[in-house]
Amino acid sequence: MQSLLNTHLPQIYRELGADFSERVLPSIGNEVLKSVVAQYNASELLSKRAEVSARIKREIEKRGEHFNLIFDDVAITHLNFMPEYVKAIEAKQVAQQNAEKQKYVVLKAEQERQAAVIRSEGEAESAELLTRAIERYGEGIIEVQRIDAAREIAGTLAGARNVTYLPGGGAGGPQLLMQVDR
Repeated sequence: MQSLLNTHLPQIYRELGADFSERVLPSIGNEVLKSVVAQYNASELLSKRAEVSARIKREIEKRGEHFNLIFDDVAITHLNFMPEYVKAIEAKQVAQQNAEKQKYVVLKAEQERQAAVIRSEGEAESAELLTRAIERYGEGIIEVQRIDAAREIAGTLAGARNVTYLPGGGAGGPQLLMQVDR
């Protein structure tokens, strides 16, 4: 992690001792970390991580010069936050997700409302066209629609496996549909 200037080795040994890496380096690290980190709020420490790391590296190198130490590399590998801060970040993320969900719900409701308006307009236009057709051609158009509806219903029932049709006994007699569970 550190390299020593060969010309300063005897001086480092005399002034700092053989265990300088255990005594000096932690104090330099703590001192610099505290001074740099104190200049940022917690969210900036996350969002400006590269800037903070570069600044810590410069300050450690600068502080190491006082002890004739040269650092080859300085890396910030782990940041810990208080549990309250972590919970606050999580709560903020959940709130943002809920806000996005609510936007989606509102948008969906608006689209459903627009679809209902369009459907109602279509049904109104259909009723108007049907009224004109009845006025122009008489009740025959209604009979055609009834036949079309009966065909559609018969097709649906014919495809159902648990429905049985029992025709009535003659013209206009009662007819019976039975649901048979198998």
